[in-house]
Amino acid sequence: MMSDELMTYLLELSIWDFVLMSAAFVLWCYLMYFALRYLDGVRRRRSGSGAEKKDNLQIVESSNLQIPKDMGVTVVVCARNEAAHLEPYLQSLLTQDYPEYEVIVVNDGSQDNTREVIEQYERQYEHLHTTFVPAGARVQSTKKLALTLAAKAAKYDYLLLTDADCRPESSHWISEMMRPFGQEGIEVVLGYGGYFYEPGKVNRLTRYDTLYTGLLYLGAAIAGHPYMGVGRNLAYSKQLFFRSGGFSDLMHVRSGDDDLFVNKVANRKNTAVVLSPDSITWSESKHTWHDWIIQRRRHLSVSPGYRPATKLWLAAEPAIRGLFYVSLILIGVFGHPIAWLAGLLLGTIRGITIATVINRGAHTLGERMFNPWRLWWYDISMPLLTLYLMSTNRSYRKLKW
Repeated sequence: MMSDELMTYLLELSIWDFVLMSAAFVLWCYLMYFALRYLDGVRRRRSGSGAEKKDNLQIVESSNLQIPKDMGVTVVVCARNEAAHLEPYLQSLLTQDYPEYEVIVVNDGSQDNTREVIEQYERQYEHLHTTFVPAGARVQSTKKLALTLAAKAAKYDYLLLTDADCRPESSHWISEMMRPFGQEGIEVVLGYGGYFYEPGKVNRLTRYDTLYTGLLYLGAAIAGHPYMGVGRNLAYSKQLFFRSGGFSDLMHVRSGDDDLFVNKVANRKNTAVVLSPDSITWSESKHTWHDWIIQRRRHLSVSPGYRPATKLWLAAEPAIRGLFYVSLILIGVFGHPIAWLAGLLLGTIRGITIATVINRGAHTLGERMFNPWRLWWYDISMPLLTLYLMSTNRSYRKLKW
């Protein structure tokens, strides 16, 4: 009897119902594959088993790799009006448990007392050095110029980048980020840079966006396709920097000193991913919607500079995600009850999967976990917000850095 009733319902389905259901299912399959292969990659690889190889790409999950002796590193911090951040955070960089390193702070035309703060620390720590961007430098991105000056002034063969408002998770941060360089062929090391937790919607969205981006670029690198890094926690060899021409072909872009450079030079053979807890850095997030939107637009403004394959890959997932939710809406409005139930099932599985994957990734990277319902809402709304920001992204041309 039940089978007869089901057959009766199926016979009532129109071609339109079958088309919508088929389209939703195909889109759903891609989204499930994307989430489990890339976004869940960090969680899958953090098994605590030391260093592993995946298609020649090294993943350092614990502290089992020994750091070669006499491997010095220059920690580079670019600072523009960052006195309020340098004062509490600079000491955490200067007191790292690492045998041979220096810290270079580049003063990029600061108008506050950044210089005085640096000089105060220079009197206490002899391995702290400073340089500056010449006043009136006529370049689109003075931060790229600042990093280039630091690279030229660096005493050691490896550069470890972070920001003035960053605090390493522990005094072993340098050690963790330097371990992969002991392996043959490694020239780029990708780490994770999160944001401190604070109450409020702006902080919550910032942490979600940063976590999602982190899971994506680390997961893609683990899958053998490194395409970006973040300047809050990124290392590469000085030789690679100069051999590749540094930022010479990127100076016309205001941003992109981290992700565009990594997109240019990183591959599965020369790149390592560090996932150990002590390798993470934490920063202060934006406090207003206006500041967050400016930051987001600045990040989006560099996307045209990615390799064509990277641009296509990055654009495909949010576009497919948007089409998937549109298909569910169409099924709900125009579909037969059977089609409506099928769409509801696909949407529910998608929501549960994305909430589980994101929260497992948050736990792996030491982030606070999110309300599952909020994650589902972000999953629906972020492609729309990104599309809006990209379509109105003209103001980024006025931004520095």
